[in-house]
Amino acid sequence: QGPLVESGGGLVQPGGSLSLSCIISQDIFSRHALMGWYRQAPGKERELVATFTSGGGRTYADSVKGRCTISRDTLTNTMYLQMNSLKPGDMGVYYCNVQHNGMVYWGQGTQVTASP
Repeated sequence: QGPLVESGGGLVQPGGSLSLSCIISQDIFSRHALMGWYRQAPGKERELVATFTSGGGRTYADSVKGRCTISRDTLTNTMYLQMNSLKPGDMGVYYCNVQHNGMVYWGQGTQVTASP
């Protein structure tokens, strides 16, 4: 396993919710590290969804504001993403990301797909 391991993707209902988790290696988990969630839809570039700033604040893409929450648990070195009122544009592969000591780390990605 790599330093970042995502889980929680799968089939979701439009209008429903999703919960993603990212277990982060203790070596790179820090309250001061930049860490967040990105996603990539087919044929599109990877885009930022939500992130913690180095000061511990949270920022969200305009497309998810008001229906998305990024959080983390410093005891388990886990970062979470909770999103409600899912739209077609929310589908894609979600990646967690950590920037620590000049290095950039990506998880393997977890697919989120609309159920028929």
